[in-house]
Amino acid sequence: MIVPLCKTDEIPDPGSRAFEIDEGRNSVSLFIVHKDGAFNAYINSCPHTGVNLEWQEDQFLDMDNMFIQCSTHDALFEVDSGKCVSGPCVGDNLTPVELSIEDGQISARLY
Repeated sequence: MIVPLCKTDEIPDPGSRAFEIDEGRNSVSLFIVHKDGAFNAYINSCPHTGVNLEWQEDQFLDMDNMFIQCSTHDALFEVDSGKCVSGPCVGDNLTPVELSIEDGQISARLY
């Protein structure tokens, strides 16, 4: 299933935004990070505890806008790969979400 999310100009660079997708019985929480012109999306769930990552609404990046940061235990994840590089889940990965961008519209492919 392909789900339209937003326009590319709605997420600043660097910046991030959360989305809740209702699929009937199941809902999916995901987020997009826009950094250095690239868009990356992940399921909004820490691999360590399963909690949502953001520390404020749509705030997934650390103070330096270098890494995705978990609000619960400060784990840091690479923006482009989702790999945990610091914290209790080092070596684990965020679950990626495939994106497509066409005519400035960002969509997610959900399976």
